[in-house]
Amino acid sequence: MKNSPELRTWLDDMKLSHPLVIAGPCSAETEEQVLKIAHELKDSDVNYYRAGIWKPRTRPGNFEGVGALGLKWLKKVKEETGMKTCTEVANKNHVELAIENDVDLLWIGARSTVSPFIMQEIADVLEGTDKIVLVKNPVNPDLALWLGGIERLYSANIKNLGAIHRGFSTYDKTKYRNNPEWQLAIEFQDKFPDLPLICDPSHITGKRDMIFDVSQTALDLNYDGLMIETHTDPDNAWSDAAQQVTPSRLKQIMEDLKIRKETETDSNYRTSLENLRAQINVVDDQLIELLGKRMKVADKIGELKKENNVAVLQSRRWNEILGKMVLEGEQKGLSEEFVLRMFKAIHQESINHQEKIIKE
Repeated sequence: MKNSPELRTWLDDMKLSHPLVIAGPCSAETEEQVLKIAHELKDSDVNYYRAGIWKPRTRPGNFEGVGALGLKWLKKVKEETGMKTCTEVANKNHVELAIENDVDLLWIGARSTVSPFIMQEIADVLEGTDKIVLVKNPVNPDLALWLGGIERLYSANIKNLGAIHRGFSTYDKTKYRNNPEWQLAIEFQDKFPDLPLICDPSHITGKRDMIFDVSQTALDLNYDGLMIETHTDPDNAWSDAAQQVTPSRLKQIMEDLKIRKETETDSNYRTSLENLRAQINVVDDQLIELLGKRMKVADKIGELKKENNVAVLQSRRWNEILGKMVLEGEQKGLSEEFVLRMFKAIHQESINHQEKIIKE
């Protein structure tokens, strides 16, 4: 896929004074629920009203959406509020029904993005359309798979494209429902800076009280917009109750996220600076996460040494590590002094962990 400014045309044409906002319930449950939420969001910063009509569930038996009936409710949302609408499509049939019911924006979910066959099927039925189509990242952190899905759509002459970052599944236990892997999204932006990128903090966090912080990080990283699940009674939602916010809370989040400019020069400087600082914050979080993992391995080594009555300090092994790290650090532009000081501190923390276990 070529990197072309035309990929941003649909977003630039909106001439927004704030980031793009997509909001609405995780699932369309009833006509009354869909319309009530829409009317409460009508006079807000929301640009597109979202509602899940077909819901891919991990296991059968859970609520899988109301189906095509919900598209009629989205039509009513547009008629009564004037808001543009959007929903997730997972196959060719969904696409045809969504277009038939005048849905303005379609997004392709993480479970569909992982399949080149599904992506090609959707691309074929959408060929030449002027609909806006957004592609969520695949379930696993695979940048090539994400870009490949978008390229299939672009090859089908679909120019109104964008991407949604909703986080990635991981076996590691973290505070997120889906680990953001911000560095991968930063790499995505570096490769295709003209492709609009939307953040889905609802699916990244899985918790409504974390929505604001993740949204702010996304904006600091120059994301173009946010997709936030919104429900008038989130605790009793039929799906993903914990991650939905009320319309009033959404409005407050949008107000708190607004950027106040000074002069144009200062604004450009501050925007660039905040972007770089946000990238550093992401890397720092990854460093802490990796150091925590390293110490868990050190704990296991301590247990093994205790069982076998082996000394904590292994000088030969330590010298080998230092020499290797100094050489690798030089290749990354890091001074020998810095690498030595850093790894000596890490090594001392590992020794502390192991000694604590042996003394227990």
